[in-house]
Amino acid sequence: MPKFRKKPVIVEAYQISAPEDIETLEGTMHGKPGDWMMTGVYGEQYFCKDKIFRRTYEPIDDEGIRALEEVKNESN
Repeated sequence: MPKFRKKPVIVEAYQISAPEDIETLEGTMHGKPGDWMMTGVYGEQYFCKDKIFRRTYEPIDDEGIRALEEVKNESN
């Protein structure tokens, strides 16, 4: 069976400290303290549980951001 790896994607995120609700295309999403509010590549917003966020994402510095954006521009 073929295997796939997720492409490098830069997202903006911050951890929330109080319950929040947001409207998404799928309906109302409820965030709990400790969840991460994320903004995806198309400006969409959603919550991610802390445990999943920390397993999936890592902080990047400005140099890392530039490198990923160069790869993105080359593929367009």
